[in-house]
Amino acid sequence: MFITFDSKFYKYFCLENKIRMKKNIAGIRTDYTKNSMSDMDLCSDPVQQFKTWFDHALNTKVTEANAMVLSTVSSEGLPSGRVLLLKNVEDSGFTFFTNYSSSKAKDLEANPKASMTFFWPELEQQIRIAGTIEKLDSTISDTYFYSRPRASQISALASNQSARIENRDKLMREVERIEKLYENKEIPRPENWGGYMLKPVTVEFWQGRASRLHDRFLYELIDGEWQISRLAP
Repeated sequence: MFITFDSKFYKYFCLENKIRMKKNIAGIRTDYTKNSMSDMDLCSDPVQQFKTWFDHALNTKVTEANAMVLSTVSSEGLPSGRVLLLKNVEDSGFTFFTNYSSSKAKDLEANPKASMTFFWPELEQQIRIAGTIEKLDSTISDTYFYSRPRASQISALASNQSARIENRDKLMREVERIEKLYENKEIPRPENWGGYMLKPVTVEFWQGRASRLHDRFLYELIDGEWQISRLAP
């Protein structure tokens, strides 16, 4: 079955849809009324405050509460963001894992600073974390790699992340090759795969409020001490 298009009609349809979409997008808004935040609610340390909010997000069954946007800047100064999963949080920082040959890793090699953004619409909350990046020790990367499902271990070997590939079939053939190669064997962690830690220097907690009068508190690391300020919404 072949479908033909009238080019004039199609252009008209696209124009009408573009106008309609512009109107619809401009009208999208939500008034946030679920909660509030004051300085009396805050821990003195932002990592502890993050853990408090994160535990609450988990307990209220926020969808993928550990999903966050990792933003980096390339050597040419071009910013880039992508969704990753947070894998650990401790007093010293926030951990994630990736391919060391990926686009994000190349950005981090050129500019070892990044930010993480968490947004939980169910709670009308956002957290922004910015800081410096350090590679994790290989033993930590090993421990996490071997805790992953076997299929995820195989994908780490099969995918040269961010590299251009001809088609998905080629990727799946590589998966099959690795599955046969390591059948009934332990899969080694690739040398170009491992973890990073973001060590925060600023952390902002945002609580949505009605009429866009949101509550925002910024933690800044100044001379080794965390200073807290309320920000205008």
